[in-house]
Amino acid sequence: MTFDHNAFLIIITGALIAISCGLLGTFLILRRMAMIGDAISHAVLPGIVLAFLFSQQREGIAVIIGAGVLGIIATLIIDYLSTKIKLQHDASIGVTFTWLFAIGIILITLFAGQIDLDQDCVLYGEIAYIPIDLWILPNGTIMGPRVLYVALINVILVIFFIMYLFKELKITSFDAEFASSIGISTGIINLSLMGMVSYTTVSSFEAVGAILVLALLVVPPATAYLLTSNLKRMILYTLIIGVFTSLIGYYVAYYINGSIAGAMAGVSGIFLLFAIIYSNFAKRIIIFSKA
Repeated sequence: MTFDHNAFLIIITGALIAISCGLLGTFLILRRMAMIGDAISHAVLPGIVLAFLFSQQREGIAVIIGAGVLGIIATLIIDYLSTKIKLQHDASIGVTFTWLFAIGIILITLFAGQIDLDQDCVLYGEIAYIPIDLWILPNGTIMGPRVLYVALINVILVIFFIMYLFKELKITSFDAEFASSIGISTGIINLSLMGMVSYTTVSSFEAVGAILVLALLVVPPATAYLLTSNLKRMILYTLIIGVFTSLIGYYVAYYINGSIAGAMAGVSGIFLLFAIIYSNFAKRIIIFSKA
């Protein structure tokens, strides 16, 4: 197969998004908060709409701030419903994200004449458009795909975030009570993580959509979780699975002439299926060897 420049751009962008989502998703999985990623990915829609109304831009710092604020608000609402109102945690997540997402849809409907924003675009995205969505300087210089730069910045920020707070994230993920007893503010760490998840999801929406973002947040880390009990190895496996999800997913979509984002999400599910089979097989071998 000959080298395709556009294919390379799509695959590398997908891989970068998979890396940033997977790194954050690892800690969501460990905290048993995987569906909060789903909640945030839907709950930020009102923030995107309101930010667009004020800034009249679909990308930029205003949209990121709007989405980040809504992501933190969603986290606070979920925490309040589950800890203060004593509503079940899964019910708290379901109520929060459906309510906020519905508000976003209503806002889009009400201001349809003022908003160049489509909920279907937010949900599904179109990673195939990356090669033609170019960053062009005022002097006419073409710098390349805009989303590729965004994805690269995301990866750098997420890596620095995890490196800076790795000890705190690790301790609060495995034992929140112990973390509190040694002076770590679990609330601040949790909000910081949710804020970073909000930023990463919204900055990835336009390229791949909420469905693939959620798949990359949850499935590669969940797959790695089945393969190892070591955190650093789990992170490494998550990154490898994310990169191969992007690579294989693109070529699956190419051969079936289908959705690239859908193919990538589907490939991630196949990796998870293989991990389930391997995990069950390994357990049977261990039980047989001890018999």
